[in-house]
Amino acid sequence: MGKSSICLVIPPSPFLLDQRVFTSLGALSVAGALEVRGVPLGVLDLSGCANYLDVVRDYLLASTATHIGITATTPQFPAAVAVARMIRELRPEMRLIIGGPHPTLVSAAKKQEIRRGGCGRAHSAFEQLTRYFDVIVAGDGERAVFEAMKPNAPQLIDADEKGSLLRLSSEDLNQLPLPARHLIDLKSYHYQIEGVPATSLITQLGCPFGCAFCGGRASPMLRFVRRRSVESVIAEMRFLFERYGYRGFMLYDDELNPHNGFMLELMGRIAEEQQRLGTEWRLRGFIKAELFTDEQAAAMYKAGFRWLLTGIESGSPRMLANMNKRVTREQNAACVKIAHRHGFKVKALMSIGHPGESRETVAETGDWLEQTLLPTDDFDVSIITPYPGSPYHDDAVFDPATGEWVYRCANGDELRQTPIDYSTTADFYKGNPNGGYVSYVRTQHLSATGLVQERDALEFQVRTRLNIPFPVQGAALHFEHSMGQGTGLPPSLLRVSKNAYA
Repeated sequence: MGKSSICLVIPPSPFLLDQRVFTSLGALSVAGALEVRGVPLGVLDLSGCANYLDVVRDYLLASTATHIGITATTPQFPAAVAVARMIRELRPEMRLIIGGPHPTLVSAAKKQEIRRGGCGRAHSAFEQLTRYFDVIVAGDGERAVFEAMKPNAPQLIDADEKGSLLRLSSEDLNQLPLPARHLIDLKSYHYQIEGVPATSLITQLGCPFGCAFCGGRASPMLRFVRRRSVESVIAEMRFLFERYGYRGFMLYDDELNPHNGFMLELMGRIAEEQQRLGTEWRLRGFIKAELFTDEQAAAMYKAGFRWLLTGIESGSPRMLANMNKRVTREQNAACVKIAHRHGFKVKALMSIGHPGESRETVAETGDWLEQTLLPTDDFDVSIITPYPGSPYHDDAVFDPATGEWVYRCANGDELRQTPIDYSTTADFYKGNPNGGYVSYVRTQHLSATGLVQERDALEFQVRTRLNIPFPVQGAALHFEHSMGQGTGLPPSLLRVSKNAYA
């Protein structure tokens, strides 16, 4: 057998309105680490491909790769399983590796159950991973992937421990090669900021806060912040500008401003770099509302930011307390006022279906949006689904009388969850605003159907009253597969490194 080779697969995300917006930076970072070490490598990007299994079939019939590495968020997991099943059917000798957020969250939730002396749905979810995949990578994949490719790799490669040598430090992030964006059709990702073509990058990983709905609260990789150096971030932005012509950048950090000093230094250097290059960039990113200041706003605007996103979540004080958001609706409103004062547009990220949610609390959210946002702003409203690794999921107790998992707050408010098979169900994440949302939760005040109705009514009402347009759905791609007439895949779907396998 020749040298080991690998194809990294980015599954489709059919639950999104438009799949070719943001690139899968995690998978591309792993690709960059593999490529710099000379591992024969391909990237199969199925984002936005409606008949993606036809693509996988054609790929498998032509490829000589020995390993397949699939990245998956929880909503992508059904597609990842479908790909795995086809590989098992056509190329059973291939080693199947899965990494990314879903296995990381499931592994963290399982460890949480073990610490508590239990064996519940996290164990079942982990066992499900083992049925479809040979090796499971939890946490950072840039080093772990090499362990997963070894002949006698264990079932779990756990890079999601603070003491693990596979886990990346802040200094390690500076030493990594840039994400291998040349291994996808980057120009087919059509994101813009204020009319300027844009792409995404990350300056820091992790979120230190404790929101009860958020997956990863039990995962060190996702719980603790690791920051790149300002110089490494500037070097990447310069590269993207000079190599690809990008003048727009989405900084995809969980929040940009948990560390004021880092944030202000970064903004100052971004502004200086534009002046040095004789250009003007447009930026967009996430901020933590209660930490946002006029000083930060002024620095961000000078750096080229024009859009800010913030997880407001709810306009109800009771819901904010129940989700452990540790912020008030007044602080959230003050954040938006600061943003408007400095010329920013704001996208408020909202969610409903928290413990104790009622028509009254949903109405409070609608009132907050109408009183706070401008017609130039935007928002979205999703329905909560508890992910493994989140307190809503991990701290829930099974109720045999109803067959539901129940998360209870200290005040008695409940969130009741219908069990979900994450290998088959993906419609819980996002939906088409025109009647496409699904709820797998309910509260003591609103049924699952009632939550969907309240969500739809809220979005329609606020968008109509503020004259904020509805989002537009992107068209899915359809691959005209070979049907026996050849097995070549277009570069929009498959790209290989220079030293790749045939």
